[in-house]
Amino acid sequence: MYSLLTLFVLALPLAGLAGVPRYNTIRQRRTSEVVKKRDNEGAFQLVDMYQGKTFFDGWDFFTAPDPTHGNVNFLNQQDAFAKGLAFVQDDNTTILAVDDKTVLPVGGNRDSIRISTKKSYNGGLFIADFWSMPHGCSVWPAWWSVGPDWPNAGEIDIVEGVNDRSTNQMTLHTSDGCTLDAQASQNPDFQVNFNATGKILSTQCAFINGNNDGCAFDDPNTASYGKGFNLLAGGVFAHLWEKDSIKIWHFSRGQVPTDIDAGTPNPDSWPTPAAVFTSASCNIAERFHDHQLVIDTTICGDFAGSAYSSSGCPGTCAEAVANPKNFRFAKWNINYIAVYNPTS
Repeated sequence: MYSLLTLFVLALPLAGLAGVPRYNTIRQRRTSEVVKKRDNEGAFQLVDMYQGKTFFDGWDFFTAPDPTHGNVNFLNQQDAFAKGLAFVQDDNTTILAVDDKTVLPVGGNRDSIRISTKKSYNGGLFIADFWSMPHGCSVWPAWWSVGPDWPNAGEIDIVEGVNDRSTNQMTLHTSDGCTLDAQASQNPDFQVNFNATGKILSTQCAFINGNNDGCAFDDPNTASYGKGFNLLAGGVFAHLWEKDSIKIWHFSRGQVPTDIDAGTPNPDSWPTPAAVFTSASCNIAERFHDHQLVIDTTICGDFAGSAYSSSGCPGTCAEAVANPKNFRFAKWNINYIAVYNPTS
């Protein structure tokens, strides 16, 4: 399987992969085989599969004003379908897009999509296979989960980036009393549960005095976000949420573990995670509960807007919103999202 896929990726035009890749029978066959092989054997049992024609059955469309103050108008399901910003392609890939056709006034709000699962989770193994993700000046995509009464039930950001940055940021947001111990990786007692390939960006998880940076890791792999991710035909993000830790992995397309493709994931056999958050200085079981899974793309706002001038993007973020050409690559292409629970 991998030899075929590798040849396929190498043969694809780079320009096409930078945005929305072209699809063919090899990819369609691969996607269907992933589903057929899921036999729920091993340490984890499949409990939810979001994929294909029934993908949207398990999600609600968020239509309130953007809490992060972005220049977006989040559409309801009916309007999203009617405007072609949310749909499932014939190969069972789910598309979530930003409007890339309408010219807006400077600083106007552009149509986009934010969805969250109808079901809530209190832990498990979550695997998201993306063929491509949004990127571009003013664009702020995220794959994350969040509990009620923010930030008291916590937030886990698995994929997040802004503008044309090249690496992924993974972050926790909590109420007061939760930090990331920056020294833990140097302590032999914590090596097993804390060792990560990512670089620590910040250690304060809690929202305090208006500071909402959260405790975060940056993945140094330039294939972990945006254009670099898309050039390799995407890949898989997996995160394991247990009572004493949260671990996040990223696998480029040619490096996805065979047990993931077989539907029998075994995190113990995977390489070092990109990010690890432990209960050493944050009670994971207490701080995180009842999470809905969320996928969205906002524009400008608290993160992309504030980082715009330092991102090498032209003009202002408000000016970028007005030009639909800036959103040509602002699309999620989702193969599937799977949720597993431990069998014991």
